[in-house]
Amino acid sequence: MTIVIPEDYHAKAALEKSRVSCINSNDALREDIRALKIGILNIMPKAETYEFSLLHPLGRSIMQIEPVWIKLKTHSYQSSDKSHLNKMYLPFEDAVAKKPLDGLIVTGAPVEEIPFEEVSYWDEVQDILKYAQENIASTLGICWGGLALARFLGMNKVIYPKKIFGVYKAVNLDRNHPVTGEMDDVFWCAQSRHAGIPDDLLELERDKGCIHLLAHSENGGYMIFESTDQRFMIHLGHPEYEPQRLIEEYYRDKAKGRSDVEKPVNFDLVNPINTWRSHRMEFFSQWIKYIHETKVY
Repeated sequence: MTIVIPEDYHAKAALEKSRVSCINSNDALREDIRALKIGILNIMPKAETYEFSLLHPLGRSIMQIEPVWIKLKTHSYQSSDKSHLNKMYLPFEDAVAKKPLDGLIVTGAPVEEIPFEEVSYWDEVQDILKYAQENIASTLGICWGGLALARFLGMNKVIYPKKIFGVYKAVNLDRNHPVTGEMDDVFWCAQSRHAGIPDDLLELERDKGCIHLLAHSENGGYMIFESTDQRFMIHLGHPEYEPQRLIEEYYRDKAKGRSDVEKPVNFDLVNPINTWRSHRMEFFSQWIKYIHETKVY
């Protein structure tokens, strides 16, 4: 529907070209509806170049969205534009100071091979998740962000001998779920990760009543699951990615000499085709709809 962004936001033209309506905060105040405030803890490299990947599916949802960009005080953001971060991003306590967030997204980060306790900003992320669990309708963790939510819930990751990389087919496990229920029975999604959580551990947690398992990939394991209180939604894939991101990551990893990274499966580096766009749009749209229906005013 609509994204609330500053008039001079760097990706405004690209969003409008992608059929996302953009308005500034003053115009939003004159609307008859209140925009949903979605906090985005962006820990991706070159943070500013990743923003469009989330704003596009959020902006195509049925609700008006006000993104609240969040930065970590304990992270150096070495590859990101510091002036952009200072202008657009807030520490978490400032982001929630005036009014609680309706939803929160924790992005991926290139640290999935590092133990959580050795990640410099892990303590700060845990503090944010503690707050979110009690005060935010739904927190979505993507890739490493999803692994972080799982670790917070007591499930630790394992490192894979070979990177899960490419486009993977998954089966929708719950056609009655408010977020995944309207997705296709079988769908495709981009994946790019060196770590995951074993199926048997997730099934044990399901049997204990701690999580709901929502989607499974034969070669990539359980891709989507959530806490039983529905406060934490975990997506270990990258539904928000555009094909170019997979291409860039492949050549980046090869330039580093990584022998555990092979060409992305089910994906042509020369003639890339997006086969997961409908999954991306449906997943984010239904997640936003769920927040709208369950948020606390």
